[in-house]
Amino acid sequence: MSEFDKNIDENEELDNIIILNDEDGNEVPFEFLDLVEYKDREFIVLLPADDETADEVVILEIQESENEDEETYVSVDDEATLSKVFEIFKDKFKDEFDFID
Repeated sequence: MSEFDKNIDENEELDNIIILNDEDGNEVPFEFLDLVEYKDREFIVLLPADDETADEVVILEIQESENEDEETYVSVDDEATLSKVFEIFKDKFKDEFDFID
């Protein structure tokens, strides 16, 4: 996860909300920011939607589930992969976000 400062109007509606379940089974809303392809794998970049002061994104790998109509989101443990995916995301959105190094 990496920090950034998001420039949006406070009154702007959050589109593209994805609801995930945390380790306790609670529903947690995230705003979909981007889909990043890296090394023939797909990663989803999310922002916690219920925290207006959130300054870190969540990056999860998308994996196919047994049911073809569903996707599974898996945490990424490899720091090098996380860094590369975040760099791709930063490059794509450098004009929309003020990233903090």
